[in-house]
Amino acid sequence: MKNAIAVTGMGMITAIGNDVAQNYHSLLQKQHGIKPLQHISGKHQHHTLVGEVSLTNEALIEKLGTEVPDYCSRTSLLAAIAAKEAMSQAGITAAADMPIVLGTSVAGMDIFEQHFPRLQQTGTLIQRRDVGDSSAILAKILGSNGYVTAISTACSSAANAIGFGARLLRSGRADRVLVGGSDALSKFTINGFDSLMLLSDQLNRPFDSNRKGLNLGEGAGFLVLESTRSLKNTKKPILGYLNAFSNANDAFHQTSTSDNGEGAYLAMQEALKMAELIPSEIDYINAHGTATENNDRTEATAIQRLFNDTIPPFSSTKSYTGHTLGASAGIEAIYALLAIQHQLAFANLRFENTMEQPALPPLAEHQRMDIRHVLSNSFGFGGNCSSLIFSHA
Repeated sequence: MKNAIAVTGMGMITAIGNDVAQNYHSLLQKQHGIKPLQHISGKHQHHTLVGEVSLTNEALIEKLGTEVPDYCSRTSLLAAIAAKEAMSQAGITAAADMPIVLGTSVAGMDIFEQHFPRLQQTGTLIQRRDVGDSSAILAKILGSNGYVTAISTACSSAANAIGFGARLLRSGRADRVLVGGSDALSKFTINGFDSLMLLSDQLNRPFDSNRKGLNLGEGAGFLVLESTRSLKNTKKPILGYLNAFSNANDAFHQTSTSDNGEGAYLAMQEALKMAELIPSEIDYINAHGTATENNDRTEATAIQRLFNDTIPPFSSTKSYTGHTLGASAGIEAIYALLAIQHQLAFANLRFENTMEQPALPPLAEHQRMDIRHVLSNSFGFGGNCSSLIFSHA
């Protein structure tokens, strides 16, 4: 792990917990957070099953304990909650000039939805450039005046944000970075996935032959990454290492992945190459596992292609949180690190029947085991496939 990047801080908020400790407790107790939609009015309210953060925007602001712009989106609020927890664990009191890389899919869409009726009625626009700019608003909340950017590659957004942050460290452009993802539920997102007929009217069942589709979710997950050279003279605890990051695209379809899982296969293969690991050294896979017919079949196919007879235990934690889109890789990066820290591979909730092709069963129960290396997958629309490898400290 000569080029490994140290993780010194983690922070998150999801439907199963408002911080890392609460999330781990829910995972341990097999408590999911998928319930009928509450906070967004319309035809989906009280009907569509989602992994919704229980706190209102007002409660999120109160939890932050700081002033926020009145045009702050829910995506930025969730991001700020997670980012502040990560910074606190890393012993960082102020963002200052620390680079921030945010992965997001819909960013501040909820703000635009609030103002769209006024635009229709009066024809007047909001006279601000940064409305909906989740990364800029996050930086403002954190008091950062350094490099700030956002990456949006659908459901692999946070994985690519983490990888980009690692590149900043490896190139010497920074000694530490704040990276992760955030996405809030919105009418745009729910209606979009509904029109694609990808939503399930039941609790999702990743990798089960009777899966019917996904449950959307919301949340945020952030990491503080630091170069090992910057930590040489400190005693700061290291939570784990980001050992590899990769991105591939099979350019197959706007929303579907190829039958042989080419993009997923290439992403995982390149991650192993960067980490200088062989397939048998991966102890656990936190799979993308959306519970859609196409995704689970093609991801399992890619895993079988790459690992052959050495397929490690795998599961999808989206069975707990729902699919949090651009935030998912940030959230699941933390789950991967928790798996290493606690030597526990998490159960894939509601799994009962193995798929026919390929016939790969995920973990139906938690499994205590020796975990040194975890592969975390995040695959997005447009064939944008990313894999991260986290390793023990």
